[in-house]
Amino acid sequence: MDRERRGGWVYIMADRYRGALYVGVTSDLARRVAQHRGGTGSDYCTRRGLTRLVWAERGDAIETCIAHEKRIKRWRRDWKFALIEKANPDWEDLSAHLI
Repeated sequence: MDRERRGGWVYIMADRYRGALYVGVTSDLARRVAQHRGGTGSDYCTRRGLTRLVWAERGDAIETCIAHEKRIKRWRRDWKFALIEKANPDWEDLSAHLI
């Protein structure tokens, strides 16, 4: 199966309610969240203690996910907050729902 067909996830990690944010993309969300928690996901997340998965969206094509990630990264913080709070108003850690 090629990369295009495998799909992926666009996700947002946070340290706390309306705190620091990290927008990322991955083909394996559970593995990527575990990497962030273990300090090997990204230097940005490690330095800021971003271990809470607060938003994630599945996409059918990884290229579509990458484009969406780049778009969200350009958004204003309050737009990102609105995106998160539409699906997760209490900023709960969603990683417990991962298989």
